Amino acid sequence: MHVRFLVPGNVRHGSGGNKYNAKLAEHLTALDAEVETVTVDGDWPVGSPADRQRFAEALDGGTTVIADGLVASGAPDEVARAVGDGTRVWILSHMALAEHGDLEAKALAAATGIICPSAHSVAELVAKHGALDAVVATPGTASAGASAGSVPKHIVSVAALLPNKSQTLLVEALSQLQDLEWTASLIGSRDADPAYAAKVRDAVEHHGLQHRVTLTGELTGQELEDQWHEADLSVLLSESESFGMVVTESLAHGVPVIVRRGTGAVEALGDTGAGAALDLSDPHNLTMTLRNWLTDPALQQRWRGAASSARDSLQSWDATAATVLKAIT
Repeated sequence: MHVRFLVPGNVRHGSGGNKYNAKLAEHLTALDAEVETVTVDGDWPVGSPADRQRFAEALDGGTTVIADGLVASGAPDEVARAVGDGTRVWILSHMALAEHGDLEAKALAAATGIICPSAHSVAELVAKHGALDAVVATPGTASAGASAGSVPKHIVSVAALLPNKSQTLLVEALSQLQDLEWTASLIGSRDADPAYAAKVRDAVEHHGLQHRVTLTGELTGQELEDQWHEADLSVLLSESESFGMVVTESLAHGVPVIVRRGTGAVEALGDTGAGAALDLSDPHNLTMTLRNWLTDPALQQRWRGAASSARDSLQSWDATAATVLKAIT
């Protein structure tokens, strides 16, 4: 089976959507699908007329297309035209568009089908657009070595420095815990939003945390594995998150996770008991949870044991790809 996979060219940092797309393409190929990945440049999610023309040309002639929702959801006319001409267009909607809901509704209605990475992302689409039929293909997780941990305890936050990821909230919480021993690394691109990255750096310096909180920039490969090897706790405080693959990546390393309640990261954490989902309408909840964890060895052991147990039950990327392949065939 030949699949043309259309991905956005205007997201250049290591986003969850980019990583999902790359892993899905890799594992569809492993299941004997012939995958042609095409990067579609443009100012998505809507783009200029020239951007949408490039998208239309990429849709043309493919019998089966998976199009990332960041590209497809703002171009309903192009999707409808391609489907009318016989192309089967599946929209991979990582999360509902923050704006342009009218265009998104039309694009989803025109598509052959919809794929989402979580039940949470489906629920967001339904809340905006009403009942729809979508295939849930939960992200897989690669097996990984167990973290050894650190002394003092080492906290990691793996996400691009973006306002949605709320790293300033974590820095503020850590600033109130300077009576305790800990270190932290904020691991993610500083180029995705340079103004926000500067705000995070300024917060670290304002509280005198330069020697305890490291802004590493985006890490991959062995450098990222080295951080996981030292980690005792992972924190993902995104205001919105379709799933949060870093949560299952944390669990794959036996590292417990704190996430924000009301986001897809709660679905990723599941009922493992390997951390906590916090109501952050009161930021003090984060400070107190971190203090409790840092000062309670029994809680540390309980969370760590649950994370270690969860390592054996994480879904593979082959299972994700099989779900998608079954849907589109």
